[in-house]
Amino acid sequence: MSEAATRAEAAEIRRFRERLGLTGLVDVHTHFMPERVLRKVWNYFDTNGESLGGLEWPITYRKEEAERTALLREFGVRAFTAMLYPHKPGMATWLNEWAADFAQRTPDCLHTATLYPEPGVETYVREAVEAGARVFKAHVQVGAYDPADELLQPAWGLLAEAGIPVVIHCGSGPSPGEHTGPEPIERVLARHPGLRLIVAHMGMAEYEDFLGLAERFEEVRLDTTMVFTDFTERFMPYPRGALSRVADLGDRVLLGSDFPNIPYPYVHQLQALERLDLGQEWLRAVCHDNAARLFGL
Repeated sequence: MSEAATRAEAAEIRRFRERLGLTGLVDVHTHFMPERVLRKVWNYFDTNGESLGGLEWPITYRKEEAERTALLREFGVRAFTAMLYPHKPGMATWLNEWAADFAQRTPDCLHTATLYPEPGVETYVREAVEAGARVFKAHVQVGAYDPADELLQPAWGLLAEAGIPVVIHCGSGPSPGEHTGPEPIERVLARHPGLRLIVAHMGMAEYEDFLGLAERFEEVRLDTTMVFTDFTERFMPYPRGALSRVADLGDRVLLGSDFPNIPYPYVHQLQALERLDLGQEWLRAVCHDNAARLFGL
């Protein structure tokens, strides 16, 4: 994306914020991770179109770390996250160390941590919490684990007691895994009903099932990452009959984008939410107020 295009997009986002009377946005689903790990993620999107429903997935913001943080600030994002996740045992600790350092040098990034079902998980989750972690990321699809695994139960309990939100990719989109879907999450919530789960992508593709969980468990939230965009509507459209329920749950829907790993401009996620026509109060809450309240911003 050229500098001129970036300036034009920033201006468009500023007009969006002005329409809502917002000085900034809060995005709970942005990815920052060690560069070599991020490059592997980008390579996956570059080369695995078949497993992604045959869709081309160009990375719109394939930039260096400093450029990416500067771009979010230019877009008016006042707080964001460093969603990172292990795909095997032994990764979580050093990812958490990297994320703690990133948060220290990036004050507008909410200190993010992650976890994996392995011996010692409760210990390093506790250490991350004591070090100031404000949000965790779990990726059931990539990690290929059961979120209700007994190894994770002490960690879930610790996070529930601490009131620390967990952004969890647990839906079966864009491609299903052995443990994706609402049933494993329901088992987790049965044991830890106070766990503050933020279901990534609004639970794509089991949208209504995860909407139901949010209606039943008052600490369950949904993030909008990639949902309602033209890209996602082509292969996993959101059921329009459920929009009234989304409107009713307006205090627990949070803006997420998947920046920088998105195949379209950042502003399109905002436009996709605006065109739902659920009202300015709903949109203000989703784009800022709900997350600001949750994280005490």
